[in-house]
Amino acid sequence: MPEPVDAWWERRRASTGRPVPYAVGTYREQWGRYPVLVKQYHPELNRGVRLSQVPLSADVWLLWECDAGHRFIATPEEQRMRPGRERRRSTWCPTCSDLARGRTPKALPMRAPPVAEPVPPAAAAPPVAAARPKRSRSRPARVICPNTPDLPVGEPFVSTCAPPPASAAEASLRAALVERLEFDAGQNAVRLGRPFFDHLEAWPDLVLGDLRVAIEYDTTGRYGLEHVGRREEVDARKDRLLRQAGWEVIRIRTGKLAPLGPYDVAAGGVSGRLVDRVLDRLRDVRGDLLVDAYLRDAPATA
Repeated sequence: MPEPVDAWWERRRASTGRPVPYAVGTYREQWGRYPVLVKQYHPELNRGVRLSQVPLSADVWLLWECDAGHRFIATPEEQRMRPGRERRRSTWCPTCSDLARGRTPKALPMRAPPVAEPVPPAAAAPPVAAARPKRSRSRPARVICPNTPDLPVGEPFVSTCAPPPASAAEASLRAALVERLEFDAGQNAVRLGRPFFDHLEAWPDLVLGDLRVAIEYDTTGRYGLEHVGRREEVDARKDRLLRQAGWEVIRIRTGKLAPLGPYDVAAGGVSGRLVDRVLDRLRDVRGDLLVDAYLRDAPATA
């Protein structure tokens, strides 16, 4: 059960036998993946304990303050899991989220029904018990998009449902890889064996069909909501489905995002050095001979 920050700190002192259970900066790298939460946390509101001294899984109540000045209490896990499908900064603050959704109108007071005149006992009909409708406990059947072509599991193709590239960096990475590697840059989907939400297909940022490798370019986004919390769990599920289809995934993780898979690459942006590292990862996945067979010839130099 969560406990106040001062009680939690004293208990950690007693259990570790140290006056400072966690040194300042111990968890700075992990919290760096959540820049909005770093900005909302203030040591003076939490008995002087800095956020970099708090484990991300600590069962402790912390006091947070959003940009609008709303203060609220939440555990680290509650804050990390708060962002959902909505892409806005207010998702990190429960008060701002309620205001953004709009207030529920207050119900009008109900008037008392008119009093009916008493009916003589002889004319009164016997009461009939109304039949209560049975509630169905079965969940509605999942509707799968019919636009996915009937292809073998793991087959790459061009999907009409795939969204356009989400960022300029993703387009730059695609162009840089096209210069170095031969692959069908028009393919944007992979046929899955199990549904991913309401589709039997996944849409990686880059699809290397001949190598059976999907490349994803992950950032935290403008408000620090992308690829964190529940979105990170969705990314991991997508990777599992791709691997079950015979593919491997290389994620380029920026903005201090921690790796999700064994072949992920940490980077600060798209560059020639990043392309070299991605090619090295491809060699780790599929071997030097296969990857080098798809390399384009280097331009001749004078």
